[in-house]
Amino acid sequence: MFTGLIQAVGTLFHRGDTQVYLRWETHPLPAALTDVELGDSIAIDGICLTVETRLPDGFVAAVSPETLDRTSLGQLADGSRVNLESSLRVGSKIGGHFVTGHIDGQGHLEAAIATADSWRLSFTVGDRRVARYIVPKGSIAVNGISLTVADCSPSGDWFAAAVIPVTYRETTLQYLRPGQAVNLEGDVLGKYVEKFMGGKGEPTAAADRLSLEFLAEHGY
Repeated sequence: MFTGLIQAVGTLFHRGDTQVYLRWETHPLPAALTDVELGDSIAIDGICLTVETRLPDGFVAAVSPETLDRTSLGQLADGSRVNLESSLRVGSKIGGHFVTGHIDGQGHLEAAIATADSWRLSFTVGDRRVARYIVPKGSIAVNGISLTVADCSPSGDWFAAAVIPVTYRETTLQYLRPGQAVNLEGDVLGKYVEKFMGGKGEPTAAADRLSLEFLAEHGY
């Protein structure tokens, strides 16, 4: 589990089709990343990967064919910068939102426009698996970064987010170019609500009882 608050930036290098090497680029490293050990979970551009080897200047993580197929990881060239976040620890502050590190699909940057006090980034979403969870003022993880949806289309195939300068400066958002792919993860709470409402998969006992009428009747 992660929060979508990026702790460092790293440089990615592929090691065949089954491993990636991540080299630290942020110095000094935050405390949460200085004690990385074998088996730890680290989100790389929002993708939860497991540390296989700890190195003095970074670490090596395993990747699966599913990860390469579902995310932008396989499209990144050696030397690409990526966002890094260690897994949430018990008692830690949650400043973003709950992020699982399980990517729903990909989107593409449409435009990045500087405003008086922030950046406005807009994205297109061609994957229904993630578009369904994009709602106004909802949470969305873009390359592992917790953002708030400022505006979106009714279907969720387009959305925009306002990004404060420190987030833009301290993450890889500053390196994105129009048309570039990004990893997207919808809010996990929305997925459970959808399941309970019977909007996905086979109906459950909870779905049979839970409806808009049921919620209104009980004061929601």
